Amino acid sequence: MAIEVRIPTILRSYTGGAKVVEGAGDTLADLLNDLDSRHGGLRGRLITEAGTLHRFVNVYVNDEDVRFLGALDAKLSDGDSVTILPAVAGGAFGFAAAAAISSHSAAAAAISSPAVAMARDAVAVR
Repeated sequence: MAIEVRIPTILRSYTGGAKVVEGAGDTLADLLNDLDSRHGGLRGRLITEAGTLHRFVNVYVNDEDVRFLGALDAKLSDGDSVTILPAVAGGAFGFAAAAAISSHSAAAAAISSPAVAMARDAVAVR
């Protein structure tokens, strides 16, 4: 089963710079586990310690928001297209989302240190 997954710029350090990767799985959870086996660390940027999607990550299956399809239990089929989009808004929480996604990537180095400190403080408040 081949599923096309579109990767946002901020997560491409996990895919070797690839904009699109292929994965397999009957559900979104299975797909993310498969992707993590091929692109280590990717799943950790998308899933909380409690095992749910981070609220600042939007995932779409064939342009449908997975939150309306069962979240991680969303069923997938061969040929489906999955798009991962970070939900980044303006203000401190926008920085928080960006910093949380990129905290272990090279992208974090591009953010100035006051912005990173502000973002980490905003994440800690949540």
